[in-house]
Amino acid sequence: MKVFKAGAAAAVAAVLALTATACGGSSDKASSDGGASGGAKNKIVIGIKFDQPGLGLKTPDGKFTGFDVDVATYVAKELGYQPDQIEFKQAVSAERENLIANGDVKLVVATYTINDKRKAKVDFAGPYFLAHQDLLVRADDTSITKVEDLNKKKLCSVTGSTSAQNVKTKLAPEADLREYPGYSECLTGLENKAVDALTTDDSILAGYAAQEKNKGKFKLAGLKLSDEPYGIGLKKGDTELQTKVNAALKKMVEDGSWQKAVDANFGPANYKAEPAPQITEGS
Repeated sequence: MKVFKAGAAAAVAAVLALTATACGGSSDKASSDGGASGGAKNKIVIGIKFDQPGLGLKTPDGKFTGFDVDVATYVAKELGYQPDQIEFKQAVSAERENLIANGDVKLVVATYTINDKRKAKVDFAGPYFLAHQDLLVRADDTSITKVEDLNKKKLCSVTGSTSAQNVKTKLAPEADLREYPGYSECLTGLENKAVDALTTDDSILAGYAAQEKNKGKFKLAGLKLSDEPYGIGLKKGDTELQTKVNAALKKMVEDGSWQKAVDANFGPANYKAEPAPQITEGS
């Protein structure tokens, strides 16, 4: 009788071991598949900017703030992920397509303008925001009200910026272009009158102007020098994910969360954002 019990126990143990192995195999596959598609089964990896106040900023205490962060968090929730299941990964402009193609991230929400060149490599959902190239000037400066006023003025942008080159080559050829390593240096130069204006997307400018340390120092010229529709980047051909993200963006607008995020992140700069744009990708 004891032998029978021992044999039965051994059989049960064998079944449990096989079950555990099967579960382990499934878990490993989920982790492996998730890593190849921007997140394990219980998390999602989303690329954002880490250095853009008002849009995507990693604070010294390791938290993430900004409009893009709010959009990413909302979309992730609609996809079934809670905030603690989101892993934010830095997505510098030059690496966004690679991060998506390599499966390092599932989505990129990082002031990512939709254009044909990028659509050859990745797909987009959205757009979820319409920005424009603009100028940031000192709050008390009344000498720059149109782009032609930049002629003979010192114009700042970051090294290699297409925004500054657009102004220099097409709009104000006599502008004195000064290229600095980052926007923070441009802001310091603007405050100290080393430069007269800073140019990039108005949403980015508004984010910097809305920082507590900058409140009241700067203003946007409101010139709308270009259209920059921001989309959410994702792997090419993933129409199922594209459809789900588009649905989440529509819901965010309809339930008021989109406007709430705009007001919270850009309001302090008196930035008048465009209404939520119509979704065109995937339709």
